[in-house]
Amino acid sequence: MKRYIKLIIAAIIVLIFIGTFAFLWQKSQPKPVVYQEFTPEKRDIQKTTIITGTIEPRNEVNIKPQISGIIAELLKEPGQHVEAGEVIAKVKVIPDMGQLSGAESRVRLADINLKQVETDFKRTDELHKQKLVSDEEFEKSRQQLRQAREERAAADDALQVVRDGVSKSNASASSTLIRSTISGVILDIPVKVGNSVINSNTFNDGTTIATVANMNDLIFRGNIDETEVGQLSVGMPMVLTIGALQNMSFDALLEYISPKAVQSNGANQFEIKAAVKLASLKDKESGQAAQVAYSGNALRSGYSANAEIVLDEAKQVLSVPESSIEFSGDSVFVYVVKNLATKEPNGKYQRTPVETGLSDGVNIEIKKGIAPTDKVRGPQIITDDEKE
Repeated sequence: MKRYIKLIIAAIIVLIFIGTFAFLWQKSQPKPVVYQEFTPEKRDIQKTTIITGTIEPRNEVNIKPQISGIIAELLKEPGQHVEAGEVIAKVKVIPDMGQLSGAESRVRLADINLKQVETDFKRTDELHKQKLVSDEEFEKSRQQLRQAREERAAADDALQVVRDGVSKSNASASSTLIRSTISGVILDIPVKVGNSVINSNTFNDGTTIATVANMNDLIFRGNIDETEVGQLSVGMPMVLTIGALQNMSFDALLEYISPKAVQSNGANQFEIKAAVKLASLKDKESGQAAQVAYSGNALRSGYSANAEIVLDEAKQVLSVPESSIEFSGDSVFVYVVKNLATKEPNGKYQRTPVETGLSDGVNIEIKKGIAPTDKVRGPQIITDDEKE
């Protein structure tokens, strides 16, 4: 019995040894190289580039006061729509002491002159009634009285403007009322009630009360590298993708290419501008027009955006995946399957020179060298065992 057990154990050991040897031998044998194979297809190929930039209003205006003073009241908030001429804020004037003194002096002089002219007119009027003064002298005296009264009123208006920023005669056009110069959306109001403001003059730009822009007329502004700017021309269409608006895109039309480059990270960049077509809002994935109506709040000034623009295009051309192309110096080759019925691994592919055209980074146009019925070799298929 023990002898049978020993024989069984010995047989098992021999089988394990033989199995291990067979497995190692099989693993050591070179495996046939298998490649992907592609059939050339006719497709549209586009060479595109992506330009990063921002969405901005075409017309953005800084509203500044016409006088210096203190903000007394703010009537609007950022985000609200205003019409041209609508009041945004009120300013309380702090009069300049030199100007105030001059205006008060002008009023006093006008009073003195008016009293004197009134006295002269009364005297001339009495003499005219007695026929001692001609009609011409009387009319001249009356004209002087009118001028003196007008000068007194003008001096009083000037004093009110210097002291209060507004006079009774021009209250509707008061410079203390800060009005919007255009119709649009208020983007920013950088001042608060109580802040001092100054008007623009030769020595400074003045204090900005509000920034107003027409948000229905937007542009895309970005920079493109000098290696690609030569392929652009005014009027080219582009598609804008805005990160803040998921899966939404807008059409735009290139309308400006800067004639001068600017340095950016050691490279020459050219500024471009494109008009945004707000009515072209659509779903990026389906390409269908968005179901929701566009509103002015859909786009905001300063949004980051990517513009995709087609630099070159070839329609319905024979193409293969770029991974099946072999570059050797100035020549380009593909490996064509010699005989589809032949199954032997060796000698199956023929190295064939081809002439290539446009590439989109994935597929490349084949102008000459192969036919639509050919099959070409692609990258080697790597199995999980080979990866390990």
